[in-house]
Amino acid sequence: MLVWAPLLLLAAGLSLLIAALVATLRMGRAVERQRVSADAQRRESDRNQQAILRLLDELSSLADGDLTVQATVTEDITGAIADSINYAVDALRGLVTTINGSAIQLESATRQTQALSQHLARASGAQSKQIGSATESAASMAGSVEEVSGNAERAADVARHSVEVAHKGGDAVRRTIDGMNAIRETIQETSKRIKRLGESSQEIGNIVELINDIAEQTNILALNASIQSSMAGEAGRGFAVVADEVQRLAERAANATKQIEVLVRTIQTDTNEAVVSMERSTTDVVGGALLAENAGAALEEIEQVSNQIASLVQNISGSARQQTHAAQNIARNMQALKEISAQTAESTNATSAAIAKLAELSAGLRKSAAGFRLPANPDERLVSNSAIRRVEDATLNTAKVRQISALGGS
Repeated sequence: MLVWAPLLLLAAGLSLLIAALVATLRMGRAVERQRVSADAQRRESDRNQQAILRLLDELSSLADGDLTVQATVTEDITGAIADSINYAVDALRGLVTTINGSAIQLESATRQTQALSQHLARASGAQSKQIGSATESAASMAGSVEEVSGNAERAADVARHSVEVAHKGGDAVRRTIDGMNAIRETIQETSKRIKRLGESSQEIGNIVELINDIAEQTNILALNASIQSSMAGEAGRGFAVVADEVQRLAERAANATKQIEVLVRTIQTDTNEAVVSMERSTTDVVGGALLAENAGAALEEIEQVSNQIASLVQNISGSARQQTHAAQNIARNMQALKEISAQTAESTNATSAAIAKLAELSAGLRKSAAGFRLPANPDERLVSNSAIRRVEDATLNTAKVRQISALGGS
């Protein structure tokens, strides 16, 4: 037993030594594996850092607005990032191209619109001046028409007075005829008186014929005046001419009436002087009575014509009043149109100023878009929602790359 004890102790010590060696070997292998893994991670980190630096170098000009850059897509960690960045740059390129084209079109459109607005402003100003001149002319025309209306009113009063005078003359002639019929059986006249009475009667006939001619011409002129009064605008001039003719004919009628009055007085005087002799010439007195009746009929015709003239002049006066109201309405409308034209000119000037400001903004937008560098023949595309999402993904990937680069540098 004592002999085997040292052997047992030796065996136990060897077992412990072997166990320690095995443990040491296992620990060494573990350390070696950790070292190999650390070397692999370091090499991987170096490759990633180089790929990141290469990607950053390729995209360095992007910060200066160069949209012609194209990131290299590899199989390493930056491959997906480069692909996303390419999509984002492509989308941004299309967006900037669209903005640039829109800015050019907007600038061209604003120039054309500004030129048109300036032309409209000049045209509005010229139109406003023309309307102002037309307004003054309309106001002057309204005054002229109103003056014509006043003259027509006065002419109507004169015509009514002429009717009254003619009516009184007719009554006087009728009373004269009645008197001559009452003394028909007692009047005689010598041959000389009868001859003078015949000559006077002949002159009365001539004057009556003249009055009839004047009445016919007055009727024609009154008709012309009625036609002229129905015409708007220059109706006042036509009516003035016709009114002058009517006035001259009225003067002639007045002179003829005076001559008739003188002749009638002469006939009455001769009749008084020939009262005694008329007893012997009753038949001739009857003829004189017939002549007086004819004169009365002529005066009745004159009265009728005077009534017609008064009616026509009254119509002319009414038409002149209507023309006055119409001219006043035209003047008011022209004044309102003048105010509207002035407001339009002001609005056109304001629009022109706003378009000029828009042109400045368009030029600024084009200048801002010109800060980006685009390919010679860019593929113009609209930015879709997927492109926007790719831009967002590229932004996130770029942030991750920067984090990895920061870790590798540390």
